[in-house]
Amino acid sequence: MNEQSVWQFSDDRGQLTSAERRPTRVLAYVQAGATLWDHGIRPSAVFGSGHDDPAVPDTAKTGSLPLAEVAYAGAGTALDVETLLNGEPDLVVAVSYGGGQVYGLAPETAKHLEEHVPVVVIDVGQARTLAEIGERFARLARSLGAEEPTSAAQELDAARDRLRALAAGPDGARVLALSPAGQQQAHLARPRVWPELRVLAGLGVNLVEPAEGPGANWSTVGWSEAGALRPAVVLADIRVNATPLGELRTNEAWTAIERTARVVPWNPEPVCSARAHARFLALVADALEA
Repeated sequence: MNEQSVWQFSDDRGQLTSAERRPTRVLAYVQAGATLWDHGIRPSAVFGSGHDDPAVPDTAKTGSLPLAEVAYAGAGTALDVETLLNGEPDLVVAVSYGGGQVYGLAPETAKHLEEHVPVVVIDVGQARTLAEIGERFARLARSLGAEEPTSAAQELDAARDRLRALAAGPDGARVLALSPAGQQQAHLARPRVWPELRVLAGLGVNLVEPAEGPGANWSTVGWSEAGALRPAVVLADIRVNATPLGELRTNEAWTAIERTARVVPWNPEPVCSARAHARFLALVADALEA
């Protein structure tokens, strides 16, 4: 396909998006923008979700994006159609957690945005594996004329092999994924609903499964209850909507966990590229090996 060809891409709503030329000015949800960057696509701008600061992007989600070179359109109620179109994008890449609903934009905003510019939606929800999500982004990147280098796949294979070997060790270190939610409680991730955590489980990592109860994605408990699970490794949510770990220094239950567990920074909205995933696996492997 050359740059004079009509560009087409069928997104995860089953909607065929087309343009007279291959898009070059891409506005993307920050997770999508960071993923496309690893595939060789330079987004012109990114936007956040209602959990994010409207003035500053959440660096937990931005991966390797050169933030000095990529504009930030804002987040939450600061996002309207005029703001989103300010940089004159010729394609918007958004994500969905199922049902085709554009994450991070109000339904009316998403609807009116699509009246002005093509919008591609990639489903990053729990119904898909991380590999399936990654392949959808890879296919989109190829349609835009770029591709992640083969060295990234080699890095990922090596990281998988290393983590699999460590997880097969005799101790079976317990790994707990959580999102700090203030001084009194934490949200414990249910591993089966998070694609990245399902990868860890598939490699043999001994992920702690919270008790059954309310919450499809998280089980909310007190810090003492989290500590009673005796994790050897904690995957701690570092997004801006999570309580910063530094603010928990006076929390006795958390400091007790910190004394006995190795803490790994975790972004539950991962960059869905081979290189980014390899880096995360390497961090988990380092913690298991320590």
